[in-house]
Amino acid sequence: MPKPPESLRLENLWDEAKAASMDEAERLVYRSNLLGSDMRVTNYGGGNTSSKIFQTDPLSGENVEVLWVKGSGGDIGTMKLDGFSTLYMDKLRALKNIYRGVEFEDEMVGYLPHCTFNLNPRAASIDTPLHAYVPRSFVDHMHPDAIIAIAAAKDSKALTAEIFGDDIGWLPWKRPGFELGLWLEKFCLDNPKASGVILESHGLFTWGDTPKECYDMTIETINKAIVWLDKKSENVEIFGGEIVPALPANERLQIAARLMPEIRGMISGDSHKVGHFDDSDTVLQFVCSADLEPLARLGTSCPDHFLRTKIRPLVVSFDPIKGDIENTIKGLEPEIAAYRVEYAEYYLACKHNNSPAIRDPNAIVYLIPGVGMITFAKDKATARVSGEFYVNAINVMRGASSVSTYQGLPTQEAFDIEYWLLEEAKLLRMPKPKSLAGKIALVTGGAGGIGKASAARLLQEGACVMLSDVDQDALAVAEKELASAFGKDFVRSCKLDVTNEAEVAAGFANVAIEFGGLDILVSNAGLASSAPIEETSLELWNKNMNVLSTGYFLVSREAFKMFQSQKIGGNVVFVASKNGLAASPNASAYCTAKAAEIHLARCLALEGAAAQIRVNVVNPDAVLRGSKIWSGEWKEQRAAAYDMSVDDLEEHYRKRSLLKRNVLPEDIAEGIYFFVSEMSSKSTGNILNVDAGNAQSFTR
Repeated sequence: MPKPPESLRLENLWDEAKAASMDEAERLVYRSNLLGSDMRVTNYGGGNTSSKIFQTDPLSGENVEVLWVKGSGGDIGTMKLDGFSTLYMDKLRALKNIYRGVEFEDEMVGYLPHCTFNLNPRAASIDTPLHAYVPRSFVDHMHPDAIIAIAAAKDSKALTAEIFGDDIGWLPWKRPGFELGLWLEKFCLDNPKASGVILESHGLFTWGDTPKECYDMTIETINKAIVWLDKKSENVEIFGGEIVPALPANERLQIAARLMPEIRGMISGDSHKVGHFDDSDTVLQFVCSADLEPLARLGTSCPDHFLRTKIRPLVVSFDPIKGDIENTIKGLEPEIAAYRVEYAEYYLACKHNNSPAIRDPNAIVYLIPGVGMITFAKDKATARVSGEFYVNAINVMRGASSVSTYQGLPTQEAFDIEYWLLEEAKLLRMPKPKSLAGKIALVTGGAGGIGKASAARLLQEGACVMLSDVDQDALAVAEKELASAFGKDFVRSCKLDVTNEAEVAAGFANVAIEFGGLDILVSNAGLASSAPIEETSLELWNKNMNVLSTGYFLVSREAFKMFQSQKIGGNVVFVASKNGLAASPNASAYCTAKAAEIHLARCLALEGAAAQIRVNVVNPDAVLRGSKIWSGEWKEQRAAAYDMSVDDLEEHYRKRSLLKRNVLPEDIAEGIYFFVSEMSSKSTGNILNVDAGNAQSFTR
């Protein structure tokens, strides 16, 4: 078998010495993780693997054959042993005796739990029969771009024979399920020398008598398809050639930053969406091409692609040559409305008597000529994965259209996959979304104690968070810590000086590009200073005003702009101070700036109310632990003001409070979460003191 060009070639990663030290179940995990490590082999969550292993039955003590197969909802690239379902093979074979035919194949899923071996709680997937009935011990089912390009070609059967001869067979399109499992069994029995089969519009099955033989066959088959496609498309004008230019990278980002909040606002009526932007070379080649619209119209072919990208994408009417973004924005609303109407027509034309109710009719994928691709979903991870799946679909369209004619799934078949009752049941089993799922927050001063604790609290409730700070080193540490705890998809960071107008605007553009828009601003950037009035320099006075008053104005102004463009409301929380309500000695600059901050919040609450933009204030006091402002001169200055040592300061503040308790960053974070959650949905212009009680700062 010829090797593909080095730049395209899949590397065979199997390490026999490593595999030899494992038992059979561990080798299944090893094989799966290797295959799932390369998106050219299969997408996130796509494909499945299996091994038929003889084990001791815990009831009878007999040696029985057990099917280990990827369980429902797993990802082969990251899964461990507990990601596999285990089922008695004799019971799976017995299911054939009660099968009532293709009209009733969905009911067979309900029998799979009866086949469970060793009380394994991992639910079996609908692909289980596809592995069970292949009469070989080790089976891989992958969704490689190169193979699906052949599977999605109009003459895929002939191409399969041309490329693979009798080594790899071909089966026509059939939705995954019990019937397809029987088809695979028949194919294997009729073609005992074949090493695999291509499923039309779907993917690849390969098998072997050892785990290594199975893995090798998978990699070898994909590489053979890659080299054949590469050779056949050498002199082909990909996607009909380029008809518009790809804009420079900085311009692409600027346009994405303008479009994403606008689109997000139009599609977040029922639930807030999070966005992902991709301007990779693969995407740009497609969105700049002559065939963009006709190919996009055909939709995707592989069921795994389709389920995550919908029936088809929306191509945004943007001309990169004219670059008229304002007219594009004006045209978005009718384009999105037209997509919704068309989706509803698709639903009505294809639905069955027992079909689930119509779901969100908005597009998931948005293609912008000359700029790239935007995807929106319920959270960042899903939006990113949806984009990755559409990139796979682009690769498939490129390959198929270069050597033949690309064809998507027939409309009715696509609907029957999207609104499959088994898929609906899977959706209904998903956990209830967290309280801030789909919400996007920007936290200024995010590397400090209160900022980081607030970000953690929002992340805990499912929000995406952009951390910002002037301290880039501390910011990097905070991002790494929070990403490790909550997932890297949900956390981003950017250096932002709240007193710099250009940096503030750039920071908000960054939020739009990374997540699609904004719902929550936690304005927390701060500093502290202490000096008698006669020793307060103009520089010190202005520094307090710049950060605590002007800085809060600048970030609020940008937040309001984004909120107004989205038209889905918003939340602003100022982290002020007890000192904004109660005067303190030797801190006139700080206290005055904090008072201005509080009054700015009141003004903004008035301005934002009609647009459902709520603005509230949390007033901390004496939050020493983890606080950056207390790590510098402020601590010494306050100790001097009260004529005590710095070691006694925390205890002084505790005793001074009415409740005699220390105030921690997590306490402030809880107040912030209250104001951005639905618990306070009817509150704006309010002040919440989190200071363990201080009579001087009572608001009434």
